[in-house]
Amino acid sequence: MNAVVTVLGKDKVGIIAGISRILSQANVNILDITQTTMQDLFTMTMLTDMTDANIAFSELSDSLEAAGRDMGLYVKIQHEDIFNTMHRI
Repeated sequence: MNAVVTVLGKDKVGIIAGISRILSQANVNILDITQTTMQDLFTMTMLTDMTDANIAFSELSDSLEAAGRDMGLYVKIQHEDIFNTMHRI
């Protein structure tokens, strides 16, 4: 199962490392990543493969959101199908 991780907030050192570390510890593979910084606004979207994850989706979601709060960021993970449905034009 694939999932999409979205990160938004003020740019600072360590954002990609922090989010990637949580995914790595959960044995979640990053398939694709895009990130950009506009002035001091950081945005990142990751497509991940949860096939071999060693924790439940809800636990991973809680860990990512908590890390986001600690870094002053909005972090959300969604099943790829839900993400695609919500962002259909």
